[in-house]
Amino acid sequence: MSDFVGAAGALDRAAGLEKAARARSGWYARYLWIFATGQLVLVPVALLWHGLASALVFASVNTLMVTGLSVYAARQRVVRRGFGLKHGLLIGSWAAVFGLVVALGTTVFVDDVAFTIAATLGCALPPALGAWFEGRGTA
Repeated sequence: MSDFVGAAGALDRAAGLEKAARARSGWYARYLWIFATGQLVLVPVALLWHGLASALVFASVNTLMVTGLSVYAARQRVVRRGFGLKHGLLIGSWAAVFGLVVALGTTVFVDDVAFTIAATLGCALPPALGAWFEGRGTA
């Protein structure tokens, strides 16, 4: 009987930890909204602005954003079960879109403002959708 009580207690503690993780995981939605917003600056800089100044601004803004978000993420005490896989898939999908956008924007659609607008929205979409689903608690 004591094994059953011990197991039930362990399950109750695990359920409590999962509930706490869900309650405190709003930080990830904020992280993703900031990342999505960053795309509104980074993609046009990458596609429309050329030369050394463009490279320096792009590298500086990207470095500041990634460093800030990484420090913010590392300071969080709670992550939900499956977070690593979900985050990896989300960032991987963004990276695939961003890579395609840069490849097409620097070869086929050079200095094309309409393409840049669509590409900017396309690059912001994966983190924005992730943030929206995370905020709704369905991620």
